[in-house]
Amino acid sequence: MTYLPDDVYALIEESVPVLCVDFVPVRTNAQGREVGLILRDSPFGAVWCHLGGRVMRGETLVSALRRHASDTLDVDIAVDANAQPHHVYEWFPVELAPRDGTKHGQDPRKHSVGLSYVMEIIGEPAPRNEATAFGYFPVDDLPEPMWPGSEALVRHLLS
Repeated sequence: MTYLPDDVYALIEESVPVLCVDFVPVRTNAQGREVGLILRDSPFGAVWCHLGGRVMRGETLVSALRRHASDTLDVDIAVDANAQPHHVYEWFPVELAPRDGTKHGQDPRKHSVGLSYVMEIIGEPAPRNEATAFGYFPVDDLPEPMWPGSEALVRHLLS
């Protein structure tokens, strides 16, 4: 996998939408269905959010999902090789955000298009890299604060 120099990637983020995969781990236990979220530092401070990130050139969507699961929680995911997203969700800097009623999340760094999935993780989550913590939460009792737009995405995916 080839990584771009920081200055080149910054130019790309300022110029075109970035393709991302987003996912929400789920599990069901005696208390019901729960969603897994990470706590991370962000432009909004420490916030809870779903997992995911950009897709690299030459990387399949499932490979990107697996890379982000491994890099962030040191786990694998239960997913078919040709899994299709459950939802497509866009993220915008405030100054580029649509004003036509399009549901979206906020990301001051870039405009991105997130192909969003719901899946089970395999293994015991061990937060690392961007994740400072991980937890499972009942869908009707999500933690605060959350990344702007992440709660709406989670609720849509699990509705």
